[in-house]
Amino acid sequence: MARDYSRRDFLKVSGMGVAAAVATKAVAELPFGAGDGAAAPAPRGAISVCATSDKLRQAQGTPLAWQPAAGAAPPDAIAIDPGKKFQKVLGFGAAFTDAACYTFNRLTAGERDSLFHQLFHPQEMGLNVCRTCIGSSDYSRRVYSYDEGPPDPDLKRFSIDYDRAYILPMLHQARKVNPDLFLFSSPWSPPGWMKANGSMLGGSMRRQYMPSYAHYFLKFLEGYEAEGVPVQAVTVQNEVDTDQDGRMPACIWPQEYEADFVRLHLGPLLARRRPGTAIWLIDHNYSLWGRALDELEMPDVRQYAHAIAWHGYAGEPEWMMRVQERHPDVEMYWTEGGPDYPDPHYATDWAQWSQTFSGILRNGCRSITGWNLALDERGRPNIGPFSCGGLVTIHSQTRAISYSGQFWALGHFARFVRRGARRLDSQSSAAQLDHVAFENPNGTRVLVVTNRGAGRGVQLRLGGAAAAASLEANSVTTFRWQ
Repeated sequence: MARDYSRRDFLKVSGMGVAAAVATKAVAELPFGAGDGAAAPAPRGAISVCATSDKLRQAQGTPLAWQPAAGAAPPDAIAIDPGKKFQKVLGFGAAFTDAACYTFNRLTAGERDSLFHQLFHPQEMGLNVCRTCIGSSDYSRRVYSYDEGPPDPDLKRFSIDYDRAYILPMLHQARKVNPDLFLFSSPWSPPGWMKANGSMLGGSMRRQYMPSYAHYFLKFLEGYEAEGVPVQAVTVQNEVDTDQDGRMPACIWPQEYEADFVRLHLGPLLARRRPGTAIWLIDHNYSLWGRALDELEMPDVRQYAHAIAWHGYAGEPEWMMRVQERHPDVEMYWTEGGPDYPDPHYATDWAQWSQTFSGILRNGCRSITGWNLALDERGRPNIGPFSCGGLVTIHSQTRAISYSGQFWALGHFARFVRRGARRLDSQSSAAQLDHVAFENPNGTRVLVVTNRGAGRGVQLRLGGAAAAASLEANSVTTFRWQ
């Protein structure tokens, strides 16, 4: 019997052997940007506590107090050093796919208002770095581009009308709730007539249509801008290195194709017409770190693109640092990863997701954007072969809203870590304990601790101060102090 592959399984298989087999040391704590190294002032005030566990969901706990540290720190203490600062944080979010927007639209206006307030309002979860699709993804109601039909190199048929039904209205509403919403957009495939196989399903890009495709991006950006939905960044292609066996909108881009498209076509065009729009390269798995290095070192690419977008389906987050070590000024963003709805732990794997998010942030990424914001109880609408679940699930019949473990984990970051925060150094030798610390622009400090083991006590250390905390089993806890 043929095995049913999840999206993660498929991409692990398709990504094997892509990166060069180079024995490069993974560097998880490479400083970049300005690090002042100044001595940390003594912390003051209470430490607020927010925890998710088998008993709690983002619940406020009893505040803790800093005390003068007595003696050496125990081996499993978590030591925070505000004198060592790393990347700035842009934010957190998930994707406004056609499927997600259609699913949101199934709610009544009042139900949707309440959910959007919970997801996007700055005083709630505050999601603020979200993704849109340039045409159809696998999570759409049907396969479509903005220019359907026979070859049309002048793009006379170009239209974003399809997006007016559900996508643009949901983006309008989200931006109204959170005016600081940062959007980046990715195509799953060019129009079929631009490709060697003549279809949006699988296949590869044809060089002769690169000039037209650059203008396709421009028309998309201008069309969304005219609708009051500005997009701040684009990626050239979702998952550049797989055609998904022709089972969904996808397109292979050899690395020289992507580099040439950026340096010869898209980059110069956007520099002239939309100079504020960023271009992010790769938009695929950690395993493509070697390709990322190659593209960044090709002539003129860095003139137009200074960021790498990563997915978490194959490889390890530490591999991103192989790129950061060589190019410390290149920005990195995590742009896709999500749960599977048939997974029996879909609603309770917050510790697994928080471990994932901590690793992403400790290895240089400035944002985390999950996959579909919302899907129904069967992971639909879905024209692709995968069993992805939403950040939230909205039942197709009852409209009941339920939450994934990814949702609960993401909230421990998105609710407390503000745009412009700097990651701080944190160290511990404790097993099954993950941690990542930040300093917000207003000076508040945040520590997210993931306990993947049994319940335990832990000591927080900052300079000459210490605080004792209790961690539930299988828990995520956010500590915040001035």
